[in-house]
Amino acid sequence: MGSRGQKRPEMVDELPADKRACSSFDFRPSSSTASVQTDINSTQSTVEPNDNDMDTSSSASASSRSEGEPEKDSAYGSCDSDEMEQYHSSLHEYHRRRLSSDHGKFKNIISSLSGQTEPSGQLAVLTELCEVLSFCTEGSLSSMTSDLLSPLLVKLAKHDSNPDIMLFSIRAITYICDLYPRSAGFLVRHDAVSALCQRLLTMEYQDVAEQCLQALEKISREQPLACLQAGAIMAVLNYIDFFSTSIQRVALSTVVNICKKLPSESPTPFMEAVPILCNLLLYEDRQLVENVATCLIKIVDRVSHSSEMLDELCKHGLIQQVTHLLSVNGRATLSQLIYNGLIGLLVKLSSGSVVAFRTLYELNIGSILREILSAFDLSHGVSTSQLVGGHCNRVYEVLKLLNELLPGLEKDQNNQLALDKESFLANHPDLLQKLGMDVFPMLIQVFNSGASLYVCHGCLFVMYKFVCLTKSGMLVELLKNASISSFLAGVFTRKDHHMLMLALQIAEIILQNFSDIFLKLFIKEGVFFAIEALLTPERSSQSVYPVFSGIQLSLDSGQRSASREVLKCLCYTFSTTQSPTSSEARNCKLDKDSVHHLAEHIKTKYLAPELYDSEKGLTDILKNLRALSNDLLSMSTDVSALAVYEEKINRVLDQIMDKLIGKEEVSTFEFIESGVAKALVNYLSLGHYMRKNNRVHGVCGHTAVIEKRFEAFASVCLRIFQPLSGDTPLSVLIRNLLGALTSLEAFPIILSNVQKMRNSFATVPNGCCIPYPCLKVRFVKGEEETCLSDCTEDFFTVDPFSSLHSIERYLWPKVSVKRPESPPLQLPSNTSSCLEEIPAISAPAGMSTDLRESQGEESKSSKPRPDQAVNVNAGDYSSGMQIADEEMHFIAEPDSKLEKEHPTSRSNKSADKLTFYLEEQPLDQKLTLYQAILHQIIKQNDSGFGAKLWSHVHTLTYRTAVKSEDIMPSDCHSSFEDFSHDKVLAFYQQTPFLSDMFYCELVSDLEKSSPTYDILFLLKSLEGMNRFIFHLMSRERICAFAEGKADNLDSLKLTVPTVQLNEFVSSKLTEKLEQQMRDSLAVCIGSMPLWCNELMASCPFLFSFEARCKYFKLAAFGQPRIPPHISSETVSDRRPSHGVLPRKKFLVYRDRILESAAQMMKLHASHKVVLEVEYDEEVGTGLGPTLEFYTLVCQELQKSGSGMWREDASSYTLKTNLQAEETGIHSFYGLFPRPWLSTQDTSGGIHFSEVTNRFFLLGQVVAKALQDGRVLDLHFSKAFYKLILGKELCLYDIQSLDPELGRVLHEFQALVNRKFCLESVYEGNSELEQGLSFRDSRIEDLCLDFTLPGYSDIVLASGSDHTMVNMRNLEDYVSLIVDATVKSGISRQVEAFKSGFNQVFSIEHLQIFYEEELERILCGENDSWAQVNELADHIKFDHGYTASSPPIVNLLEIIRDFEHGQRRAFLQFVTGTPRLPPGGLASLNPKLTVVRKHCSNQADTDLPSVMTCANYLKLPPYSSKLKMKEKLLYAITEGQGSFHLS
Repeated sequence: MGSRGQKRPEMVDELPADKRACSSFDFRPSSSTASVQTDINSTQSTVEPNDNDMDTSSSASASSRSEGEPEKDSAYGSCDSDEMEQYHSSLHEYHRRRLSSDHGKFKNIISSLSGQTEPSGQLAVLTELCEVLSFCTEGSLSSMTSDLLSPLLVKLAKHDSNPDIMLFSIRAITYICDLYPRSAGFLVRHDAVSALCQRLLTMEYQDVAEQCLQALEKISREQPLACLQAGAIMAVLNYIDFFSTSIQRVALSTVVNICKKLPSESPTPFMEAVPILCNLLLYEDRQLVENVATCLIKIVDRVSHSSEMLDELCKHGLIQQVTHLLSVNGRATLSQLIYNGLIGLLVKLSSGSVVAFRTLYELNIGSILREILSAFDLSHGVSTSQLVGGHCNRVYEVLKLLNELLPGLEKDQNNQLALDKESFLANHPDLLQKLGMDVFPMLIQVFNSGASLYVCHGCLFVMYKFVCLTKSGMLVELLKNASISSFLAGVFTRKDHHMLMLALQIAEIILQNFSDIFLKLFIKEGVFFAIEALLTPERSSQSVYPVFSGIQLSLDSGQRSASREVLKCLCYTFSTTQSPTSSEARNCKLDKDSVHHLAEHIKTKYLAPELYDSEKGLTDILKNLRALSNDLLSMSTDVSALAVYEEKINRVLDQIMDKLIGKEEVSTFEFIESGVAKALVNYLSLGHYMRKNNRVHGVCGHTAVIEKRFEAFASVCLRIFQPLSGDTPLSVLIRNLLGALTSLEAFPIILSNVQKMRNSFATVPNGCCIPYPCLKVRFVKGEEETCLSDCTEDFFTVDPFSSLHSIERYLWPKVSVKRPESPPLQLPSNTSSCLEEIPAISAPAGMSTDLRESQGEESKSSKPRPDQAVNVNAGDYSSGMQIADEEMHFIAEPDSKLEKEHPTSRSNKSADKLTFYLEEQPLDQKLTLYQAILHQIIKQNDSGFGAKLWSHVHTLTYRTAVKSEDIMPSDCHSSFEDFSHDKVLAFYQQTPFLSDMFYCELVSDLEKSSPTYDILFLLKSLEGMNRFIFHLMSRERICAFAEGKADNLDSLKLTVPTVQLNEFVSSKLTEKLEQQMRDSLAVCIGSMPLWCNELMASCPFLFSFEARCKYFKLAAFGQPRIPPHISSETVSDRRPSHGVLPRKKFLVYRDRILESAAQMMKLHASHKVVLEVEYDEEVGTGLGPTLEFYTLVCQELQKSGSGMWREDASSYTLKTNLQAEETGIHSFYGLFPRPWLSTQDTSGGIHFSEVTNRFFLLGQVVAKALQDGRVLDLHFSKAFYKLILGKELCLYDIQSLDPELGRVLHEFQALVNRKFCLESVYEGNSELEQGLSFRDSRIEDLCLDFTLPGYSDIVLASGSDHTMVNMRNLEDYVSLIVDATVKSGISRQVEAFKSGFNQVFSIEHLQIFYEEELERILCGENDSWAQVNELADHIKFDHGYTASSPPIVNLLEIIRDFEHGQRRAFLQFVTGTPRLPPGGLASLNPKLTVVRKHCSNQADTDLPSVMTCANYLKLPPYSSKLKMKEKLLYAITEGQGSFHLS
C-alpha cells in the first residue's frame, strides 16, 4: 500500500503529514534463544492501531536493498537456508525446555490451590495459573493435569464473596478448554456448567459474566448436550442486551454449538429461548444475525414433526422476522448458506403448521419469492455473480416452499392439516391469485433460462398445482399474462416424460375450462402440433419445429453426484428424504404409456378433425409468411437475374418485415414453421449457404452481389423504421430469432460430477501432477496397421485437457517401428519447430516434481518469438507455479493463431503420424481428450456417462494418419465481369465487409441443414450487418451518386440507427455457459463441451458481456485454485483473487519511468506473476503505487512529439485546457497510430525504431494490466481497438478518427465512382471531366499534391502522373491516403503492439469482445461518475464519521460539483488511478472509505491524506465547506507524485 507524501521539498510544512505508506518490515529471526523468547513475548501483546497508523498492506514483508542497487526484483521475505536452520534448531530447544518448565509449574499450582484457604493467596495462585496458561502450547497441558485442576477451579468459581477469585478461576477454565478441549468433559463432571450458568443468571459483575460466556462457549463445543441440560441457552441469552456486540457473538456461538446437537425427545429447554432469538433477528450485526438464524433453523428442524410445536414457534413472530431477512436487503448481507437455510425453515413451518401457512399468505410471501426468482434471470447481460454458488439450491428451496404453500391435489379426509389449508385458500382466493400473479411468470422465466432438470420439473409441478387450485375467472388473466400457450409449446420440445405429462395435464385443464379462449392460441403457438407429434412422430419429422429438443446430461448443481451415488427419479423432486432411496431411484410413478394415452385423449376431445389437415390447421399469418418465404427462396439463387428480381425481392422483404412488426404478433411456432429464417439466409448468401462443401468455392466469386443484398436488406429495415415506437424492424426480427433459438437449440450442459477435486499424476503427455482427476486410457493398435507396434502398457493416466496432438507426440516414439532406443521421448527432427506440439500442460499450482523442474530447464533453452501465442517458458519454476493454462488453451482452441498463420503445418508435420479412434469413430485432432470423449457421448446420447467417465478405462485405437490435400483455392477473387453487369460493383471488391462469415463453421456438431444452424447463421449475419450498417449505407449512397440518382454530395451524409449489442444476447445460452463455467472441473476452456468454444469464437454476441469476461479469464489465464468459501470474482472487480499466483516487487525510478517499465516487462512479461511497484527512495508499496505506475506509463506513452500518435486539431484544442497534463495528446476521437511509410526511418528527429519499441512496450503494458487486473488511463480510438481485435480498416473507418478527412475522402470516392459510371456509358469521352466537380470547384483548383494531409514529409507517390491531384488520378490519391492512414502506414506499429501483447498472453483471446467493450475492460467505465447522485450508497464512512456527519455532507456536495478534470485528480489521489473500474464507484474494491482524521492542531490547518491500497481517505473535520474544498483541491493537486510514511 502506498500513501502519498511531499511533492515539493519547500512545501514540507504545508503538505499532508499523514499520507501513510503500506510499508512492510523485515523479519530477521535471530539464532539466539533469548531473542526467540522476546519474539514470542512480543506477539502476545495486542497492538491497537490508531487512525493515523492503520496498515492494511497486502504485502507480508519486503527485502531491504542497498542504496545503489538498480532494481528490487525479489519475492517477498526471504531468509537464507543457514539462518533458517539455526532458527528452527533454537526454537525446538526452546519448546523442549518450555514444556518441562510448564509441567513443573502446574504441579506446584495444583498443590498450592489444594492447600490454600486464604482469598489473597488463592487469588495470587490463580493469577499465576492464568499467566502460565496464556503462554502454554497445546502439549503443555495433560489429561491428568486438567482433571486435577477442574474440581479446584469449579469450586473457586462458586466463590460468592470475592469477584476477583471468580473472574480468574473462570478465566483459567476458559484457557484450559482452549488449550485442551477434552478437559470440557472433566469440567462437566465436576458441575462447571451449572456453576457458570448460575453466575450468568445472577449477573452481579459484568466482567465475571463476560468471562462466563467465553468459558461456556469453549465447553459447548465439546459438551453441547450437558450445556443444554444445565440450562445454558437461557443463561447466556437472559441478559444478552447488556453486553457489547463482540460478547453477544460469543453468547450466540454457545447457543449455535448447543443447537447443532439438539435431542428430539425433550424440546422444552430450547423452546423457551425462541422469543429471545426472534427478537435478536432484528439486530444489525451480520455475524450475530447469522448465528441466531442457524439456531432457529436447527430448532425448527428438530420440532418439524410436531404441528403444535411449529404453531408455538409462529406465535413469537418468527415468520415475520424471517421474511424480513429474506427481502432484498437480506440477500445483500446474509451468506448463501444461511439465506437458503431460512427459506428451508419456512418450508418446514408451512409444511407442518397451518398458522405458518396462513401467516405467509397474509405477509404476501409471493413478492419476496418473486424477487428471489428474478435474480435467476441473466437476460440482457444482467449478471448475478454473487449468487453463483448457491443459485440452484436457492431456487430449489423456493420451489419446495411454493409446493408447500399449494396443498396436495389428492383429497385425504383424514389429513386435517391439508383440509385446513384447502379451506383457508377456498375462503381467501384473492391471496392465492396474488401469489400466482407474483410467482407464475417467474417460474416460466426460470424454466426457460436453462435451469437444471430438477428445477425445471419443480417449476412445472408448481404451475400445475396453481392451475388446479386457482378459480376460473382469476386463472384466465393469470394464464394470458404468462403467455401459457407459448410456454407449453416450448415444454413439449423436452424429452423427459415427467415434464411432458405435466404439460399435458396443464393443457387439459386449460382446454377443459377455457377452450373458447385458448383454442386459437394453442393452434397459433403450436401446442396442438406438438401434441399431435407425440402421437405421430413420423409426421412431425417433416416439420422444422422441434418435438424433442434437448439432451440434458447435467444434474442440479446442488445435487451434483459422484459416480457411485443413486440419482433420484423426477417423481420424487420434492421428496423430503436427504438422499434418494433405491425405490426413489428406480420406481417411476408414471405408467409407460401414460403420456401417449393423455395426448390421445386431448386430441380426440378438443381437437377438431379438420385441424389435422396440414393447411386448415394453420393460421393466416403463418400461411402468408410461408408463401412470402417461398417466393423469396425461389428468387434468391438466380444471380444472373439480380436486376430483374431486385424490385420484386425488395417488395417481398418489405412484406415480410411488415408481417413481423404488424399488429398481430408472430408466435415462435409460426416464425419457425414459416421458413422465414431459411429464406432470409439463402437470400443473403445467394443460395450458396444451401450447398454442401461450398465454404470457399462459389462464395468468393459473388462477394459483391452478396454484399449488395445486405445493403438492400439494411435499406428495407431502415426504410420502415418508426422512431416513435422505439422498435426497429431489425430488433423485432432479432427477438423472433432468439425466441426460435431458445426453442430449437439442444446444446448440452455437461457437468463433471466430480464432487471433490483431488490431485492426481498424469503420465501422458508429460508426466506431472495435476489438481484434478486423470482419465484412464488404453491405447490399442489398429487391426491392419503394419507400420506401428503395439503399446505394451495396460493403460495410461492421461491429463483430460491435453490435446490429441500432445498425446500423439507422447505415443509416437513408443509405437513407431523405427523408434530410436534412446532417449525414449526423442522427437522426430521435423517436429522440433512445431509449436503446437508443445506438451499441453504445465505443473499445477502448488505442485513440484523433479520431472517438472527438468522440463522447465529444457524449455528455457528455446526462446519464443514475440508474436507467438504460447508461453514456451511456462515450465520455468521461477515464474511461479501455474495451473494448466497457456499451452493447454492454445491447443484446445480450434482457431489458434498458428493454425491461421500456417494452415498446412499440422497436415505436413503433426497430423501425418497418428489418428485416434474411439469406438471406431475418428476423433477430432483439435480437441482435448475430454472434449473428444464428450463429443462421442453426446452423439450416442449416453445419459449414464457420469458413472464411467472417470472410472472406466477408455480404449483409443491409433492408426497411421492419411495425408490430407489442401483444398483451398489459389485465388478466391474473380473479376467483377464474371458475375455482374453493373460496373459499380467493382468497387465492392475493395472492401469486403461480410464475406468472411461464409468461411467459418459455427458449430461442428450441427448439420448445415439443421434449423438451429439457420438461426445462428442469420443472427451472425444480422449482427455483422448491424455493425457495418454505416459502411453499407455509405457505400449505397456513393453508388446512388455514381449512377446519377443523387446530384448533391451532401446526400452522402447519413445517420443510421443501430441495434444495441445486448439485444443479440441469448439468456438461455448465457445461463448454460455460466453453469458450465461454475462446474468444479472448469479449469480451462478445454474442459467444456465443444459448442461453448465454437459458439464463443463464431457468435460471441449471443453471450452477455459478463459471461464473456469470465470465459476470457478462463481461456487466457486458467482458473486459479481459490478456496471454495471465497466467492468467484465479479467482472468489475479490478483486484481479483489471484489464487496461488506469486507476487513480484519491482523497483521503479520516477525520472525514468519508461526505462523502468521496459526493464520490468523484459523480466516478467512472460511470467505469470502479479507485479507490484515500489518507487526509488519512497517507502510506499502495494496496490496504490502500482496503479499510479501504470497511469504514469500511460501518460508517458501519450506524450506529443513521440511519433506514436496522430495529432489533429481537436487534440491541440483540448490540450490547452488541461494544464496539468499539457504535454499529452488528448484527441476527442481517441489515440490512433501516426502513419509512417515503409521507406521512412526518421521524421522530425525521431527514429522509427523508437516508435516500434514504444508500441511493443505498450502492448506488453496493456496485456500485463489485463492479466493483473489494473485500470489503464488510455483513450484509444475505436479504429485502433478494431486493429487490436484483428479487424481490417477501410475508407469508412477514417471518419471515426478524423471526421473531416474521412468526409472529404468519402466525397472524393463518390466522384471517382461517378466517373467510372459515366465512362462506361459514354465510352471514355474526355469531356466528361468537365461535368465532374467537387462542390462547384474542379479537382485541379483544389491544388492538392501527393503528400499525406497533415504530414508534409510523407510523399504518397512520385512521377509525372502524380505531382498534382486531378480527376484522372483522384482514385490513386484516395487509395494512397487510405493505405497510408489505416493500412500499410500503420501496419508495422500495430504488429509491434501485438508482438508485445503476445509475450504476456495471446491477443486472440480478446476477439470475443467488441471495440466498446474492450475499452471498458482496459480502462473502466467511460463515465466513471454516472452515479454521482448515489455517491453515499457506494462510500463507507467509519472511525468517527457517518453518512449524516456535516463534513461528509460537505464532501459529497464538493465531489458532485467537481469538474471532469477535478474528479480525475481526486480519483488519482485516493486510488492511484484517475479511472474507476468497470461498474464505476460501486465496483471499487476495496470500497472507498472516508474516516475522521484526528489532528494535533486545528483541523482547518491540516490537509487530507490517503492510503491508496485501501482506497482510504482521512479527512479532517473542517469548519466549513469552503475550507474543505480549498484543502482538498490543494491536496489532490500538490500531493501527487510520491508515497511516504505519514
